[in-house]
Formats: sequence, structure tokens, C-alpha cells
Amino acid sequence: MFFCPKCSAILVPEQGARKTKLVCSCGYVSKEKEAVIKEEVKTKEIEIKQRKITLPKTKAKCPKCGNKEAYYWLQQTRAADEGETRFFECANTKCAYRWREY
Repeated sequence: MFFCPKCSAILVPEQGARKTKLVCSCGYVSKEKEAVIKEEVKTKEIEIKQRKITLPKTKAKCPKCGNKEAYYWLQQTRAADEGETRFFECANTKCAYRWREY
């Protein structure tokens, strides 16, 4: 995110004839030759492993590989007056199959 040096407002991209520039509502135009805005979202395997470490484990048989241990969490997926859904993920790192129980 870029800010205007004159009024400190957020600069927004504006498509010109040939290039995209960053402009402000006060009239300031960036002196960059071309404004390039990129956004990348990457999921790192380390973050996924850390999330699994924080989830509790229970004894549940995986329908895919037969492993007898799984991570679980509860989530409200329907109306508030109905029960929550239990989600399971196989604790076997090679399988990692997910299933649910209502």
C-alpha cells in the first residue's frame, strides 16, 4: 500500500493510455514510470504443520487408510439452534484424509 506524500491518503491505481500510475484524490501523481502492484498468497507447509500441532487428537478410525488416530475440531455449519459439526483429519501424515460427523 502506498501513501501520498502531500496529504497522506492512500494512492490508488489508475489506468493511463499506456501505463498504470498511482494517483491521489488531491491531484498528486506518482513519479514512478509504472506502478506495479502484485499480491501473492503462499501457504507454507510449516504453517500447516504448526496448525496441526495445536489441534487436539482423538481415537477415530480413518475411513481411507485405517489409522486409529485423528485430529479434530468443531465448527458451526448450520443454524444456531442445531448441533455443531465435528471435522476429523487423519493423523497419518501420508494420508491426511478429512471427514466429518454430524
